[in-house]
Amino acid sequence: MMIFSFDLFSLYRRSCLYSVPALLFSFCCSTSYCQDSSHLKNDGFSYNIKNRNFNPYPLNKKKVWLVAVGNAGIYGSTLVGLNKLWYSQYPRSKFHFFNDNAEWLQVDKTGHAYSAYIESYESYKMWHWTGISEKKAILLGGLSGMAYQSIIEILDGFSAEYGFSPGDFCANIVGAGLFTTEQFVWNKQRIKIKFSFHKNNYTTDLLNQRADMIFGKTESERFIKDYNASTVWVSADIKCFYPNSKLPGWFAVAVGYGAQGMFGARNNIEKDAGGNVIFDASNIRRYRQWYLAPDIDLTEIHTNKKAVKIILGILNAFKFPTPSIEYSKGGFKYHWIHF
Repeated sequence: MMIFSFDLFSLYRRSCLYSVPALLFSFCCSTSYCQDSSHLKNDGFSYNIKNRNFNPYPLNKKKVWLVAVGNAGIYGSTLVGLNKLWYSQYPRSKFHFFNDNAEWLQVDKTGHAYSAYIESYESYKMWHWTGISEKKAILLGGLSGMAYQSIIEILDGFSAEYGFSPGDFCANIVGAGLFTTEQFVWNKQRIKIKFSFHKNNYTTDLLNQRADMIFGKTESERFIKDYNASTVWVSADIKCFYPNSKLPGWFAVAVGYGAQGMFGARNNIEKDAGGNVIFDASNIRRYRQWYLAPDIDLTEIHTNKKAVKIILGILNAFKFPTPSIEYSKGGFKYHWIHF
């Protein structure tokens, strides 16, 4: 039987690997893109043109090399660091698979889709900035998002402690595929994947101690590790689908997914190496949560200030706090504000 503590450590490792690079990518790409995007309408990703291969930026080979070398350098150094900090601590093995589809009520899978989407989107921005054709920029963006995620999955496959997860790989395809499909079909991201987080205060001292132990005590640790406190959203820009409506361009509607009651990957029981139960919260119900909420697409807020564009672009990776309606355990609940 798999020991619960192993699953927790795996959770922490995977969350760090996927969330942090995505945010770093967002910052780097938004900065490079906004440096000379003032001549483009909106955020530069919604061209109403028939030639999908057109890019308003002139081709600049120096930028192409800068982006190519920068991508290889940043991600290569990240992999070297990960190998030294994580994989070198565990024995290698033959390539093998690990089925984790039943863990964490699949909240982790939505996180994989989110990370792949963000990485694809931001990588596309960088390639677009170089002036290469729109088609190439879209393909390189989508393939980059898949590659960044899948390389880590392959490394997992050669680690005796982990394994290549087909479920994670499929989630990566969904995230990168959503970006690529939208950009090819609409020349715009009408539907975006976003993330939100709130710190949970659990109901008893025992559960709070348990949460401190497995999710961490600080906000940053909880942000990375506590799946009970995270929601992944699919946010649609309504004006794009109903262009003749009087709705503002920044108005969006989002559907979110989360879960509660999870104090273990598959169940709320932990056993030591001898099979003795050392934690039992099996009386706590594990359940899924579905949300409906308005949202704001910050990239549709027009400004000529480059610094403001950068900040809005980064913040748009996260769901804007608004009221929400939750459906869970067979009933509805209203939240005045949802982070």
